Amino acid sequence: MNKNKLPTKTRLDRFISQKKKLNKRDVRLILAQKRVIVDGEIANDIQQIILPFTSVIFDGETLQTNQSCYIMMNKPIGVVSATTDVQHKTVVDLLDHPLKKSLHITGRLDLNSSGLLLLTNDSIWSRKLSLPDQKVTKVYHVTTQNPIDKECINTFKTGIHFSYEDIITKPVDLKIIDPYTAELRLIEGRYHQIKRMFGRHRNPVLKIHRLSIGQIELDPSLSLGESRSLNQSEINIL
Repeated sequence: MNKNKLPTKTRLDRFISQKKKLNKRDVRLILAQKRVIVDGEIANDIQQIILPFTSVIFDGETLQTNQSCYIMMNKPIGVVSATTDVQHKTVVDLLDHPLKKSLHITGRLDLNSSGLLLLTNDSIWSRKLSLPDQKVTKVYHVTTQNPIDKECINTFKTGIHFSYEDIITKPVDLKIIDPYTAELRLIEGRYHQIKRMFGRHRNPVLKIHRLSIGQIELDPSLSLGESRSLNQSEINIL
């Protein structure tokens, strides 16, 4: 777990009591005295929710003013989707950003996969990308060792049973681009799922490259290892 990860949310009375070592009952009086400003406005509700990027000022002292950060990267092969690693270079190592130590990864890719990776310090935003009921589609280009059997279209759509987890994969749309390349659209992220699905057809996977997560698409101007901040429209997609 990233030790620098920001907390998700808390009530205003709890937030102030923890920050200033005060009794929560005293916070009512403090609010009545109009001594707390939240996001530029005088606070008056002890139950007001304080999020990781809510600005809180108490008696002129800034208690919280975190800056949100949302980054897309074109992850190269050979770099791990982790914040720290004793053996390999991490995606965070590739970043030159003042907030990089506060970031966590949304939608990991394994060591030998490349493409779109999202990093943020906003756990509420990233959780929306991973909730099953959001049904966020991820798109990949996959290159295989052998020609792709057209039967894969049907078996991937129907679902494949993974005996270890005792589950059947959710439907995956597969479009054959050329004999050795396919585009996959899936909403799950099971352990090595793509490799295991092609493994049922005895066809080793050579390359996996992610193109999009939901409506956030990999910027084609980013070379492998490069990154940029998401623009506001990309952040607001969720």
